[in-house]
Amino acid sequence: MKQYNQIKSRYPDALLLFRVGDFYETFGEDAVKASKILGIVLTKRANGSASHIELAGFPHHSLDTYLPKLVRAGQRVAICDQLEDPKATKKIVKRGVTELVTPGVTTNDQVLQAKSNNFLCAVCLGEDRHGVSFCDISTGEFLLAEGNTDYIDKLLQSLRPSEILFSKSSRKEFESLFGNSYYSFSLDDWVYKLDFAEELLRDHFKTQNLKGFGVQGMNQGIIAAGAVFHYLRETQNNRLAHITHISRIDRDEFVWMDKFTVRNLEIFNSYSADGTSLFDVIDHTHSPMGGRLLKRWLVMPLKSVSRIKERQDGVEEFLKHPELAVNVAERLENIYDLERLVAKLSTRKINPKELQHLYRALTYANEIKHLSSGKKYPALSSVVDKINPCEKLIERIGQTLCEEPSVQIGKGRVIREGISGELDELRGLLTSGKDQLLAIQQREGERTGIPSLKIAFNNVFGYYLEVRNTHKGKVPESWVRKQTLVNAERYITADLKEFEEKILTAEERIGVLEYELFQQLKVEINSNTLRVQKTSQDVAVADTLAGLAYVAEHNRYTRPSLRSLESPRKIFLKECRHPVIERIGLGEEFVPNDFDLQD
Repeated sequence: MKQYNQIKSRYPDALLLFRVGDFYETFGEDAVKASKILGIVLTKRANGSASHIELAGFPHHSLDTYLPKLVRAGQRVAICDQLEDPKATKKIVKRGVTELVTPGVTTNDQVLQAKSNNFLCAVCLGEDRHGVSFCDISTGEFLLAEGNTDYIDKLLQSLRPSEILFSKSSRKEFESLFGNSYYSFSLDDWVYKLDFAEELLRDHFKTQNLKGFGVQGMNQGIIAAGAVFHYLRETQNNRLAHITHISRIDRDEFVWMDKFTVRNLEIFNSYSADGTSLFDVIDHTHSPMGGRLLKRWLVMPLKSVSRIKERQDGVEEFLKHPELAVNVAERLENIYDLERLVAKLSTRKINPKELQHLYRALTYANEIKHLSSGKKYPALSSVVDKINPCEKLIERIGQTLCEEPSVQIGKGRVIREGISGELDELRGLLTSGKDQLLAIQQREGERTGIPSLKIAFNNVFGYYLEVRNTHKGKVPESWVRKQTLVNAERYITADLKEFEEKILTAEERIGVLEYELFQQLKVEINSNTLRVQKTSQDVAVADTLAGLAYVAEHNRYTRPSLRSLESPRKIFLKECRHPVIERIGLGEEFVPNDFDLQD
């Protein structure tokens, strides 16, 4: 408990999951909170001679089940693990916090929503201009902007961060400007210094300055970005190679809608609990990346007519070639979340099964490139021609991993045969082990005349011979009795112990070899992070355009004719229909309306 209290004192604002053997335990107020949120039993244990302390825990292998519930309940969760093998020490096992999970800092699939970003945001308040930065650690996106209060408020409403950071001294000002409905956390004021922020960012991106990102001089925004990076390091997120650049949000590039407009247009949420939003109507993307991109397009509409027409051309290309749309959709349905898989790889939280998903996703992305590129589909060439085939990467993963690797190393095969001679030899030993056991059983049965002799295994005694009581008089003196049952007795022999040692040593060595080979593979793939991220972004664009083409075909939508703003300005819509109201129906046929507006 002394060790627990020392660690807890460093994370007073977090719920501490303290690893004890095969369990994560919580104590005191943390235990009370955890028991209510998770629905687990709250008990008490002695804490010295004169007091008791509340206790609640769960098996360590259930972390992925319980952690999301705690984070969704708004808890900051510090995960404290054993840092050494308990068998290697006679003292109290060393422990330390290996990860601090908060609503804005998580890569857990059970916490994240597939088609929504999970932004961590930092705000730096100035006198007349404020800085803001958004980072999604699960995808690697990193955005920066500056502007007045109204502009920052629109950004917060549009991108809807899961957690907002600000300096301790600015809490009251932040809440007076933007309200207190956000999940927030305050940082020490010294974090919000320009020199400190620039040093953090330059160190991460390995650059002499930030000019290449187009953010030079945006001091408030840079300070906010530095606060984000400081917070990521404080929460033990030090592997951030998948965050490869900062993207400046250009205020003049998009139409910015305030929270009332977004709400009244029911873009993402309906007024009624079971209602339909605009996103519900037009989202026919197949991949999580496409869904997130469509949301971004909806909440940040373009002003540039030329860029809008590029998107329209892509949609029309799919409409002209329905066979292309079908072929692309078939591959998109199985492409997984390529963007978040890359982030897991960078943070070293990817398991063998997920790495296999990455391999298949890259394979399908490569097929989409070959289906859609070339002169046959000119409007899509600007998108799909950019998809990096990553052929060597696909080949490397395919040659190394089993076709269906286990989720966890040590719980099934991960590495293919032919990659390591030693690994193949050890596997051969395990395969022939059954034959060796049968040989021992048959030999001892014939030698002793015990016809019902059988060999089995348990975690207490290892391999043993079981003899029914009717034959125990035939047991040789060299056999060592280990357990007496109602109808039988269990024995071990020198041959069995030798065989057991050989098998257990082989199993342990197989686990070590597979782990080493898997780590080597991850390091090789990690060097391709930027290429895979770019492929993911291009696949997302193709998915979004194909989805909009399906919506246009299915709902009989028409491509509008656009031109740059000029005088006289005019908007004319003929027989237009409200997409959401038309979808709801309300038992009546929708009546189209004309709309004519001009200076």
